Amino acid sequence: MKKALITMIASIAFSTVAVADGHSIDEFRIGLLGGENTQDRLNNYECVRQKAEDLLGVPVKLFTPADYDGVIQGLLGGTLDASWLGASSYAKTFLADPDAVEPVLVKVNVDGGYGYYSVGFARKDSGIENLDDMKGKVFAFGDPNSTSGFLIPSIEIPEAGYSMDGGDYFGDIQFSGGHEQTIVGVNAGNFDAGVTWADGLGEWEDGYNSGALRSAVDSGLVDMNDLVQIWQSKPIPEGPFVLRKSLPEDVKIKFTGLIASIPALDPDCAYGMLFGDAKGVMPITHDAYEVIIEARKLKSQ
Repeated sequence: MKKALITMIASIAFSTVAVADGHSIDEFRIGLLGGENTQDRLNNYECVRQKAEDLLGVPVKLFTPADYDGVIQGLLGGTLDASWLGASSYAKTFLADPDAVEPVLVKVNVDGGYGYYSVGFARKDSGIENLDDMKGKVFAFGDPNSTSGFLIPSIEIPEAGYSMDGGDYFGDIQFSGGHEQTIVGVNAGNFDAGVTWADGLGEWEDGYNSGALRSAVDSGLVDMNDLVQIWQSKPIPEGPFVLRKSLPEDVKIKFTGLIASIPALDPDCAYGMLFGDAKGVMPITHDAYEVIIEARKLKSQ
């Protein structure tokens, strides 16, 4: 059923669709969340940009704000049209303005699921094997608006008995700025441990099948044999590809269909777009993120 729906969306995208609300666009702007260096983000999405430009018939531009909030504010302010958000970033966007964006697609792992994990890790030669070994140590997190890089670990780690308040247990809690920065920082010894994201499938030595660790391995930034996993969250719903709600309907349909078709039509492009090996994408709705929205509400109290 899901495969048939994706095929239907893709076929619609390449047909001529009338502009339903009487207006069109002059350009299309895609926001790329932080977490890896700017050039890598641009390189991974250049194929998407080119395909979207050919399909939509207008200039398509990629924007790489320094942090997650830059993308969120761009979507809220109408200066960005699309992005692949983390679940927590989507929750923040929705709570600020329920009418700003709509989720349309989600990444599907090679096992057919769309969950992933927040993964804690350290250097193997540090002697740190689990959170019990992190007392008084420096723990790095990515971005305050990251789901796996902060929101989920900030809930689950204290629930497991390890306070994240003011040096009560960990020596210091630091924000690296993104997943790649956390990975590089831990590997270099700047942090004792950190958290990032992975699908949890495949082999640790490869950085799993997809996620920030896999991208770091592919970029030659780390050798996973130098690192060890020290913690893993419960499954997290993968964040959605979102579109600005006020876009013309034909633009929404075409761009959604394009993203849905890329894994089948251009596997190399999909590999970069999806941070590694994945089955593809499938339709998703707001309901899948209610639990994350509630988590953000609780954290703000």
